[in-house]
Amino acid sequence: MSLRDRKRARTRQALVDAATELFASKGYDETTIADIAAAAEIGTRTFFAYFASKEELLFPDSDARVQATLDAIATRTPDEGPTEVLARALVGAAEISDDMVSRLAVLRTRLMRTVPAVRGRALQVQLDAQHQIARHLAEAFPDRLDHVGAAALTGAFVGAISGALQALLDGADQPADPTTLHTAIRTATDVALTPWREHLARQPAR
Repeated sequence: MSLRDRKRARTRQALVDAATELFASKGYDETTIADIAAAAEIGTRTFFAYFASKEELLFPDSDARVQATLDAIATRTPDEGPTEVLARALVGAAEISDDMVSRLAVLRTRLMRTVPAVRGRALQVQLDAQHQIARHLAEAFPDRLDHVGAAALTGAFVGAISGALQALLDGADQPADPTTLHTAIRTATDVALTPWREHLARQPAR
């Protein structure tokens, strides 16, 4: 990573950290973009070089997690089926970011319940992720999945992660131990993927 890229990464993280503190202490609606920029010691105009809105700032690593999943699909081995690839993608996503089990995740879960704009952004992020992953799965496994099957499998996978996180983080003041959270998420996804694994094993190649 170049010096410029490292500086951008630091500034981006400073914005996320500042917003997390301000949302928690001051309130989401009461915090302005100018407040966040000032806390991160940058200009308000510079904020928009990193995030388009306050809502987007709450999901800083969503694109990276989706890309990690797409990379797992692209690098599949001959002995991996769709469910094995998704399980491996979950591990890879956890390695590149702790966004799903951080203090920000706790705050985001609370705001999704209380702020319509955040709930809307969360739904859009989830739908976009499912669309991209399903399309790549269908292309990678044309003999195992059609576009409907790929969409259903992806929905089970993403829904298990989302549901587990909401159950684990809702009402919490601080996230639990990351290892505990990751284990619970893997268990939830395994429950969701097992019927699909068995179904695909019984299906003849098309």
